Amino acid sequence: RERIAIAHRAGGDLFISLHADSIGNRHIRGGSVYTLSERASDKEAEALARRENKSDIIAGVDLNDQSKTVAKILIDLRQRLTKNDSVAFAKTLVSQLSKKTRMLRRKHRFAGFAVLKGPEIPSVLIELGYLSNLQDERLLRRTSHRRKIAGAIVRAIDSYFSRQQALRQP
Repeated sequence: RERIAIAHRAGGDLFISLHADSIGNRHIRGGSVYTLSERASDKEAEALARRENKSDIIAGVDLNDQSKTVAKILIDLRQRLTKNDSVAFAKTLVSQLSKKTRMLRRKHRFAGFAVLKGPEIPSVLIELGYLSNLQDERLLRRTSHRRKIAGAIVRAIDSYFSRQQALRQP
């Protein structure tokens, strides 16, 4: 939650969490991109609506004068927009990463990770590979491989913001 709060205070427009985890099966290797699952999003909307102080949750709009039902609807609408933006970015990210590194068969996945639950900032979690797999670990230790991945992420970010800017044009 603290990382989300930091991004929010900084006025972040996109939240990217980078991971290189280990799992029990040493044979599984490859990257993937996670966005928030619908079920987790609904629970988060309820939790946000129950907060005692609802100020500044939705783009600085004070929801204290709204009924619980209206506040929940407004939060849910904002979260849906954020989730849709997250999914759009994830698709671009998967496309770019697939050109530079091995990805899991299901490249885009959904989960309820806490870092994905910011109501205003499109968020993704990038699993760069698994340290429990010797091939992934070797690649992740290489500066050249990390640069390739970073370049793919930068291209996806640039593409995402170009698309966002085009959508805002009259």
